[in-house]
Formats: sequence, C-alpha cells, structure tokens
Amino acid sequence: MATIALSQNVTLDGVMQAPGPTDVPFEHRGWAVDFAKDNDFDFAAEVGLPEARRCSALLLGRVTYEAMVAAWPNMEGELADTLNSLPKYVVSSTLRHPTWNATVLDGDWVDHVARLRAELDDDIVVYGSRRLATALLEQGLADEVRQIVYPLVLGTGDRLFSETRGKQTLRLVSARPLGSGVLHLVHEPLDRRK
Repeated sequence: MATIALSQNVTLDGVMQAPGPTDVPFEHRGWAVDFAKDNDFDFAAEVGLPEARRCSALLLGRVTYEAMVAAWPNMEGELADTLNSLPKYVVSSTLRHPTWNATVLDGDWVDHVARLRAELDDDIVVYGSRRLATALLEQGLADEVRQIVYPLVLGTGDRLFSETRGKQTLRLVSARPLGSGVLHLVHEPLDRRK
C-alpha cells in the first residue's frame, strides 16, 4: 500500500501559494525559488530528489498540475527527469486532455484515490494542490503532511489549512533542519483510513 504524502513548501506564516515559477497572479509568486537564489539552500538535493526517488506517482489538483506541466517538461537535471517520468493523477472536473503522463480522476475521485493508494507501492506525493490536500485530510486519505518551512513571512497568500472543516490532530514524525534555516517537518494525521 502506498503512502499519500502532502508535500508543501510553506512560509512561517503558513503561505503555500505559488512557491515556484507560475503565471498565477500572486504578488510573491516564485518566493521559494527566490529564497534559494539568495541563500544556501538546495531544494533539489535536500528535499526534492530524495522524495521523488521514493515516489510511485504524483497526485495533483488541476491548478497545480497546470503550473507544473508548464514548467517541468522544459527543465533539465535528475529531479526534472524523475518528475517528468512519473505517472500523474489529476483531480479535476474540467481538465479533458492532459499531457505529461497524466490521467484525470473525475467523478468519484475519492474512490479512485483510495484504489490507487491500495494498488501502488512507495509514495503518492501531492505537491501544492491546496483544495485537494485539504480534502484528502478530511477524507482520511493523507498519511503524511510534509512541510518545508522557509524562514520567510509573506503576509498574504493562500494557506494550506485555511479552509479545514474541523479540528485535526497530527503527530510529529520528524523535524530536520536544512540549509539556510529551512526546516523539514513530517506529521502524521491521527484520523486517517488504514
């Protein structure tokens, strides 16, 4: 059985919106990339590549999928090669003709995701995808919440946990300092499907 891992770049004030290059209209878009340029933090080496190597598939919401498909197929290097080769599953009711090795999960996407979780091994990683990530937590389908916390405050922007329906308890699994004051936190939701 696969582990569904929500892997999120977040600021100290919880903003997870547009950490990379995207055309999303957000005044701070690309904040994680800008942080890495100005500091001694290598996302690919410290987080991205080790995580991608343990991955069976990516599970994405439409907005994150569209931002990633616009960027990653044009990038080079081992992380790009790994991400580009992975199967992607996109939860969307509007996307019709996906590319980038992607399959659309529409209709009863919760059953599709539960089936994928049962059939695959290793990790199913969810990058960004705020609404999908929140729904996975609420459905008890998220096994881990991985946060790469940047020592940065943006003040505005979408937050991962801004729209939860109720209280959720998580258990800290690990906390690891990375370069330039970035912290990698892993939490396990206690209310999840087995």
